[in-house]
Amino acid sequence: MEKMQKKRLLFIGDSITDAGRDRNKPESLGKGYVAMIAKNLAQTGFAENYEVINRGISGNRIHDIAERWHADCVSLEPDVVTMLIGINDTWHNVGDETVFATQQAADQFEMHYRHLLASLRKKSDARIILMEPFVFPHPEDRKTWRVDLDPKQEIVKRLAEEFDAEWIGLDAYLNAIGAAEGYDTLSNDGVHPTKKGHRLIADAWLKQFREGVME
Repeated sequence: MEKMQKKRLLFIGDSITDAGRDRNKPESLGKGYVAMIAKNLAQTGFAENYEVINRGISGNRIHDIAERWHADCVSLEPDVVTMLIGINDTWHNVGDETVFATQQAADQFEMHYRHLLASLRKKSDARIILMEPFVFPHPEDRKTWRVDLDPKQEIVKRLAEEFDAEWIGLDAYLNAIGAAEGYDTLSNDGVHPTKKGHRLIADAWLKQFREGVME
């Protein structure tokens, strides 16, 4: 009997996806939600069905993803593409009045994001899962980021609808748990998840994935 070819699950984004992976080893998954997803698939007997690929790079913004989109996404011919990007597009703008919370910055974000999705849809029938960028209101100054991040969240959700992609609303989901159990249990800096935070992201992704699992 011919061995079934594994479905490729590609994750791309910034440090939250990267999670300390060894970029010299293509198979490295890091220590975050991507590795947790792979472990869950193995534990539930699906390791032979799926190949998990992590192409997160710490510090990336949307234009960085655009520059490596073909090499780190399209050329790998993934069956499922999951993207989590956007928080650095806010973080890197903090303190710069010429771009922070401006319509121009939001338009640039949308332009790059739209181009990525359009190019992927043109060359692939991959299932696309877009995860919403998020921020916690702790430390206190993170609250001021909302005016810049909220429009980007709306853009991601709108583009998911436009390109027939799936959308995972991480921000409200994670912040509700943070409000109930303590934000510091999910992140130390309002951006990077703790182990528990990564577990919640993995759980949200697995729930979404299984609701529309491929035959």
